[in-house]
Amino acid sequence: MVKLLMGPAGDERSGLVECLAQQQEAFVAAAHGLTDEQARAKPAASELSIGGLVKHVAFAQRIWTERIRAAPNRSEAPADSSAHGDSFLPGPDETLEILLAKLEAQNAATRRAIEEAGLDTPLPVPTHSPWFPKDVEAWNVRWVALHLVQELARHAGHADIIRESLDGATMYELVAAASGTPETDWLKPWRPAEA
Repeated sequence: MVKLLMGPAGDERSGLVECLAQQQEAFVAAAHGLTDEQARAKPAASELSIGGLVKHVAFAQRIWTERIRAAPNRSEAPADSSAHGDSFLPGPDETLEILLAKLEAQNAATRRAIEEAGLDTPLPVPTHSPWFPKDVEAWNVRWVALHLVQELARHAGHADIIRESLDGATMYELVAAASGTPETDWLKPWRPAEA
């Protein structure tokens, strides 16, 4: 269920997982009520779509989750530029429903990996990726969790802009609709426009 606010953090790990979960849910909310055609639409100046962002954040989390699971050993999860670029493009058979199911499964796997790993466990920096620093030998699971929160938050902002460009829907009303929050004087859950 999509939530408006995260729950209280009892400790560092639960805080990291709660922050990550909130950012993960932003994509479910941004996609709420869209058709496959709308999910593929690129209404802004960029080439991004809601469906493409859903696919990409699942891809990015999978790569980082594989690295967490392999730590402290090196994971050479694919990082070639074509796989990265393709992660923003839904395939012809990838419906929004399929993309969201893959994202929800990956979201759970990523949270589990962070819940189970030692936060200080070193993750060797991939040597084959040109965008990673050459002067850093390893990050740790804590850094990866924070990086994922940052990465997902950036793309959730993209999703917000794209969704509002599609039909005027904003995040609070989408979260309210996706979570079944009752209407109040100040919060009206999103409803599809009448044809």
